[in-house]
Formats: sequence, structure tokens, C-alpha cells
Amino acid sequence: MPKFLKSTVGKVNTTFGFFTLTVVLFWLKTYIAYKTEFTLGVKGPVQEFILFLNPFPTAIVLLGIALYFRGRLKYWLMMIIDFLQTSWLFANILYYREFSDFMSAGVIKSSGAASNNLGKSLTQIIHGTDFLVYADVILLILLLAFKVIRIDPRPFKLRYAATLTMIGVALFAVDLGMSEHDRSDLLTRTFDNNYIVKYLGLNTYAGYSFYQTEKESATRAKASSSDMKSVLAYLKKNQADENVQYFGKAKGKNVFIIHLESFQQFLIDYKSDGKEVTPTLNKFYHDSSTLSFDNFYHQVAQGKTSDAEMMMENSLFGLPTGSAMTQYGSSNTFQAAPAILSQKGYTTAAFHGDVASFWNRDNAYKSWGYNYFFYSSYYKEKSDYSIGYGLKDKIFFKDSVKYLEQLPQPFYAKLITLTNHYPYTLDKQNQTIAKTKTGDSTVDGYVQTARYLDQAFAEFISYLKKAGLYKNSMIVLYGDHYGISNNHRPAIAELLGKKTVTNYDLAQFQKVPFMIHADGIKGGVNHTYGGEIDALPTIFDLLGIKNKGYIQFGTDLLSKQHNQTVAFRNGDFVSPTYSKIGSTVYDSKTGEKLTDMTAEQKQSVKQMQNHVTTELSLSDRVIQGDLLRFYTPKGFKKVDVSDYSYKVNKTLQSLKDVQKQKKTSVLSKRDGKSSESLYKTDAPELSDSDSNSDSSSSSSDSSDSSSNSDSSSDASSNSDSSTSSSSSAESSSSN
Repeated sequence: MPKFLKSTVGKVNTTFGFFTLTVVLFWLKTYIAYKTEFTLGVKGPVQEFILFLNPFPTAIVLLGIALYFRGRLKYWLMMIIDFLQTSWLFANILYYREFSDFMSAGVIKSSGAASNNLGKSLTQIIHGTDFLVYADVILLILLLAFKVIRIDPRPFKLRYAATLTMIGVALFAVDLGMSEHDRSDLLTRTFDNNYIVKYLGLNTYAGYSFYQTEKESATRAKASSSDMKSVLAYLKKNQADENVQYFGKAKGKNVFIIHLESFQQFLIDYKSDGKEVTPTLNKFYHDSSTLSFDNFYHQVAQGKTSDAEMMMENSLFGLPTGSAMTQYGSSNTFQAAPAILSQKGYTTAAFHGDVASFWNRDNAYKSWGYNYFFYSSYYKEKSDYSIGYGLKDKIFFKDSVKYLEQLPQPFYAKLITLTNHYPYTLDKQNQTIAKTKTGDSTVDGYVQTARYLDQAFAEFISYLKKAGLYKNSMIVLYGDHYGISNNHRPAIAELLGKKTVTNYDLAQFQKVPFMIHADGIKGGVNHTYGGEIDALPTIFDLLGIKNKGYIQFGTDLLSKQHNQTVAFRNGDFVSPTYSKIGSTVYDSKTGEKLTDMTAEQKQSVKQMQNHVTTELSLSDRVIQGDLLRFYTPKGFKKVDVSDYSYKVNKTLQSLKDVQKQKKTSVLSKRDGKSSESLYKTDAPELSDSDSNSDSSSSSSDSSDSSSNSDSSSDASSNSDSSTSSSSSAESSSSN
């Protein structure tokens, strides 16, 4: 035997040597699986290093447990722990291949196969090479069994075992610290299981998942059907009748929900250096057939976009911490807009140019009853097609048409834009307006990405008109949350033309657009106070759907009985009369602090605060206790998540099949001829053959489109962490 090999074998014949070999082999196969079996979206050297590091800490700690035992037992314990870790890796490789997500404790507790049909498709998704993850375990057992590696019977000193445990813990601390620096609020916001695995590792994800599931299960177990009584009593007391003038005015029409990422109300009619930032949206906002609300507020907390989606489609508040979509989207019972509408003959679909797992959409959308979900795997991807968190809006809208045209009408389609996303960077070739000059690098690029979004919307509206969808659709636009957080006070003051801004001003700065457009409705700017929680009842009013049987905490903005006290997630509120920010009450008409309040004023504020506290706590009780499992509205069929699959091949086949069954899609009405050629975009990333570009198309629908181009540098991508009156930390994960 060569001297080097003999020396190596000699070292492995010690307890520490065998432990080191086992750890390294486990790390190696885990890292290979990360790179080959999972799509973790690793970007840059920092994330690459974290991914390289993260299998080590838990492997050292878990395998190190065996070192506290004596003799042969410590070797076999190492093998058992190695086998269990490997089995978790193996199970996730199979699960991820089918569902593009990692197994959660909730899936395991509900017997996974029953809830996701994994067992039925196991033979189709398993590959023979998958079993190679066990190769090192088998090899080590054989080497021990045939005494190629000899067991070291000497006790492993306790202080050495403790030292190794401490090294594992220290490495985990380094991993966690680097991860939090690169992705703040990683565990508190929990927006994507992929991120937890990418940063902290598969074993840490397992522990976190079991902790979260047990915590949620404990709350859920305490809940009972009697808990619904207080919810139903509150909703009955606070219900608002439909507006007879508007009820059913959009009945039978398609519904487009256009999600305007990070878009704030102040941008409407706003001019930068004398130029309208969003000319198309301004025109749409003031259209005689558009209902626009100028006192509409976002009401999100840490869940940001996911909170907005929860409110818009369920009329349930997000949670005070974390995200309801990620924590409860896979397990809870919901009675969401997609399910309600699909049971009334609508085809429902969501479009999003990012990965399916972000905010747990791939699971939450099944619980909400979406027939289809088109995400990044459905779109052509090139390096310059995306920026920040997914496809650029112009490319996203254009490439969504191939799926949109196949949806049987009437349909309910939600399209989530992404380009106007923190930190508001845009490549120079797409910049068509100069940055603002507040001196705040984060804020100054905001108008550039907002203008780009406006142009993308103009192109999409132009297509709808050409495809015959515009007049037969109700188009709903909403801003999901703030774009500029409250710690940018000097910049906000300059944008608003003020010397300084007060806390009251910052509360008003939380307004976001809400517009509903449809032929046949009387539009205009409505000054009613409301928030995202009220969107769904308002949409249902116009569609002619009575919502009294549903558990919805908002009320119809068009109703005379609508309560205009708007709750922020932290318990603050605004209203037409009084606004309470922290412990300070303001006169909403003047913005002045009320220091010497009358008894009548104090009583009014107290009633408003009680209303806000009650609705927030009851909504939390519904989600955290999964109370909708105890209550099914009349005529509503409970959603079965196993009925849905968003796998590309299954979806594409379903779209082909549905064309034969229903002849109402745009594609069917055009006798199978695609409408994609009707879409005109000036996106510079697309070649002439791909884009069907028409240089005047954008400006024809937008009075000031891409013609006034100004050269300016890219917006800074420096991270900033800040808070708003109704939200928590702003971070690069604010989507």
C-alpha cells in the first residue's frame, strides 16, 4: 500500500478521522444536490459562499451527537444520523422535482401523498440516479463491516466532542449572520422556502418548518366552531348593503387585476422636471368609465405583497408578523375570489414573472382555487429580460398573451408587475425620464421605474383593445404597498413640495391607487376612505355577487354603509375625521395635532380604535385558527388542493383540452389564429422578429411615452432598512 494511502487510512481509523470523513462526504453530496437538483437562485460570490458553507454547521452538530457515546455505538449512531439526513435530502429531491418546493412538516403530517398526490406519481418522478445520494452511507458501512476502516474503541474525550459542537454552532452563527446581512428578515418574513434552504441549509429548514408547524398546529388545535360565532356576529353588525346604482354593472365581464408593484398614489398626476411620470395611468385614472379612489390606503405589514394579495382576494388581513400566505397558505381553508368566481363559471389565472415558490404562491394559489398559475418557467428567460425580482414588465405583459388568449371567457386574470420594485434600478436603454434630484439614491430612481411600468401598461391596454377584450372586461388596478419608506423624510418632503413632513403626512403618504374601469359604469374620482381590505367586496358589487355569506372583513366602498375608518396593521388608523398615529390623534381635515380633545372627540376616537382592534384580532383568529374549515357559505364548494397542478406540461395540456370543450377564448374566437401579433412593444431587449415592434405604439396610448428620453445613471442598489406607519422593514425582499 502506498505510503500516502496508508497514512490516510490510518487517520480515518481514528474516531475523529471517521467523523471528518462522514461530514465531508455528507457536505459534498448535499452541495452537489443544491447545484443540480434544486433551483435556488444563487447570485453573486456572497451567496455562492453561503451555499458552500451551509451544509457544514448542522452536519457537524448532528453527527457530533454520536461522539458523546462510547465504543462501536458512536460509529453506528453516526451511520444512523447520516442515513436520516440523507433520507431527508432524498425525499426533498423527489418532492422538489414534482412541486418545485421543499417538503414541509405540514405536508409530512398530512401524509404528503394524500394531499399532493405524490405517491401516485412517484414512479414517474423517481430516477435511478437519485439513489446515489446513499452511496457514501453504503460505502462507509461496507468499509466498516469488512474492516477496511477499523473502529476506534477508545472513548472520545468529552471536551473534544463539546468543542466540535461549539464549532458547528459558531459556523451556524457565521452562516446566519452573513445570510441576514444579505437577506434581512430571512426567518421573520419567511417569503420563500428556497431562500431558507439557500442561506441556512436543508437541515435548518427542516427544524424551522417543524417549529412553525407545531406552533400553528397548537393554535389550530385550540380553535373550535364556536369561535366563528364572534366573527359572524361582528360581520353581521358591520355589514354594508350593495349600491343599487352600481350592483351588477360589470356582470359577466372578464376581470383583470393589475398589480402595480410598490406604486404610491402620489405618482398619479405627478410631474418630475415638468414631465408627467405616468401619463397613461393618469389618463386611465381620470377616464369617465373609471372609478378612482384618492383616499385608498395599503394595509400591509411584514408580508408586503403577500399581505396585499391576501386582502385583495380574501378580504382577510395579513398577520402582524410574517406572511399569512407562507405560514398558512398551504394548510388553511380559504374562500377566495378565484374559487368563488370559478364556481360561477369564470376561468381563473395568475401571472407572475418570478419563481412559483416566492411567497408560497404555488401552494397558496391552490388553496385559493386558481385554475392556472403562470410563473417564470412559462416565460422565455434571457439575462437582460429580467431585473431585480423577475421579468421586466414590457416583456412580461407581452409574453403573457400566449396564455391569456387561451383562457375561456369570462375569466379572472391577475397580472403581477415587478419592475417598479425596490431598489428602483433600470438599465439605461429603458430609462425615458430623468431621475429626481432629492439627493437620496434610493428615491431618485423611483420615477424611472414608475415611468417604465406606465409604458408597459400602455402597451398592454393597446393589445386589449385590438384583441377585443377591452370593452368586455373590468380592469382593476391597485398599488400593493409603499415604494418609499418613512425613513426617507427629507426626500419625501422634497417630492411633496414641503419643508418638512409630519407623522400625519407620512400616514397620508401610505395611499396607493385603486381604480376600476369598465364600459357602462359611471366613473369619477371617489373621495371615500378605504383600504385593500375593502377591494373584494367592491369588485363583487360591480360583478353582481352578493357577499353577505362570505367571511370578508372589508365592506363595499360604493356602499352608503361603508365604514371609513381604515385600519393599519399596527393598530393605527385614518378616517375622514380623525387619524391616530402612535399615541397622537390628528384632525384629518387640517392635519393638526389634537392636544385638548373634548369628551365627544375622545369617545369618537375610542370607538374607532375599538373597531380597528376588533377587526384585526378577529381576522387574525380566522387565519391562525383556520376557522373557515368550520364554516362554508351557502352554494360554495370547499376547495380541494389536489384538483390543481401548476406543472408546465399539465397546464399546457389542460389549455389545449379546454379549447375543445369551450369555444369562448380569444384564440377560439379567432379560429385558432394567435393574437400575439397584435401585441406591439418597444422593449429594446427583444429583436424585431420577437417583439413585433412598432415605434409609435407606446406613444399612441400614452400622451407622453418613451419619446422624452433623458440620460441618467442607474439607481443605487444600496439596501436600506426602514419602517412605515403600517409596515415593517423595507428590504430588498419587499416584493
